[in-house]
Amino acid sequence: MQFIDTHTHLFLSQFHEDSDQVIKRALDAGVSHMLLPNVDTSTIDDMFSLSKKYQQVCFPMVGLHPTSVDQHYLMKMASIEKRINESVVAIGEIGIDLYWDKTWYQQQVDAFKYQIALAREHDLPIVIHARESFSEIFEVLDSIDLSGVTGVFHSFTGTLEEAQKILAYKKFKLGIGGILTFKNARLDEVVHQIDLKHIVLETDSPYLAPVPYRGKRNESSYLVNIAEKLAEIKDTTLEEVAKITTGNAKELFHLE
Repeated sequence: MQFIDTHTHLFLSQFHEDSDQVIKRALDAGVSHMLLPNVDTSTIDDMFSLSKKYQQVCFPMVGLHPTSVDQHYLMKMASIEKRINESVVAIGEIGIDLYWDKTWYQQQVDAFKYQIALAREHDLPIVIHARESFSEIFEVLDSIDLSGVTGVFHSFTGTLEEAQKILAYKKFKLGIGGILTFKNARLDEVVHQIDLKHIVLETDSPYLAPVPYRGKRNESSYLVNIAEKLAEIKDTTLEEVAKITTGNAKELFHLE
């Protein structure tokens, strides 16, 4: 079986001491590809360094995370954009986050729109971060030309109605991670009604570790725990989950 972790921050400081071992454990668990979403200018060098060390395993994205948007966002984006030709597989992670701070909301919207246009220009998918902001993100997507734009709503935790709205865009997937295993999250009730063809798997490590590792540092090898829970919810085999979600990820991110 082959799995793809479509969203893992293996380049962050939480992994600086043992990234080699973490990647080996993931490969041993059947996770063949690990996609690295950038955060901002402070993380991009470490991200590219890791992806160059593991060229057939770790695949970089470029983008400015919405929580890193501030009065200097144009300068940050210009610096990040210069790296777009370094074999990146997506623009991400980008979007709107209103959970922590709403101070730079308009700048987040502007940065989001700009980076969507950048993705269209370079024929790359987008990886959308949506926290307390589904309606605002839908407003942006409904206001622009989405022809040629594909992507994933990373770490999806919304309602069935929000999932259906996303899938109505036709070219977007739902990124499902460790929250699926949390008893009180009720994400399983939504996912139960979503066809596997619309789903890709992710860990968002080092965050949001699945049960039985909840509260600990997450890592890509734990993707199998998420896949097992998904198989249980969909009343199918782990092999079927691996086959479909891996195929979805390969198609979306143009992976060989």
